[in-house]
Amino acid sequence: MTDKMIEGYRKFRDTGWVREKARWEELAQGQSPRTMIVACSDSRVDPTIIFQAAPGELFVVRNVAALVPPFETGGGRHGVSAALEFAVTQLEVAEVMVMGHGACGGCAAALSRTFEHARAGEGGFIAHWIDLLDEARDRVSAEHGTGAEAQRALEMEGVKVSLANLRTFPCIPVREAAGTLQLRGSYFALTEGVLYLLDEATGEFSPA
Repeated sequence: MTDKMIEGYRKFRDTGWVREKARWEELAQGQSPRTMIVACSDSRVDPTIIFQAAPGELFVVRNVAALVPPFETGGGRHGVSAALEFAVTQLEVAEVMVMGHGACGGCAAALSRTFEHARAGEGGFIAHWIDLLDEARDRVSAEHGTGAEAQRALEMEGVKVSLANLRTFPCIPVREAAGTLQLRGSYFALTEGVLYLLDEATGEFSPA
């Protein structure tokens, strides 16, 4: 795989980088993306490919299940929170989008409670991360059970959980109120190749 990656790099260097040399030189001086995307680490769901974005256009944070934790200051490291703070307060992005997706392993694990009693290093870190979905999972399970319909419902509910958690960060509501920042929810249906956008007023997702 490393050989394939190096081959890919050489192709990029000889074509993409050379073609966009002026753009790369400009980017070397700094970045000014207008949009931050919180997406899943899943290898099948790359926001830059889905949105056909050029280098410098998107500030992307990827993690298991595209989750944003609530604002908190104690204990541990806060990678997602630091990235969010940087994008909003330093880069001053105009938009933060949370993008969930179909066939999400993190949501499937939350639904099945696969790692519920795992130890750190053997699934425990995963368990402690996806427990952000516990309340949503319980609601979804009560209504839909634990099958395919429930998984899709939880994948979409996860987007809403992350949006709610985003608004616990003090830097977010003040910018929303001022009209300088907009939050968006989206969902990429892997098997359909369709992007759905969330209408927060109705709570419904509709094809873009």
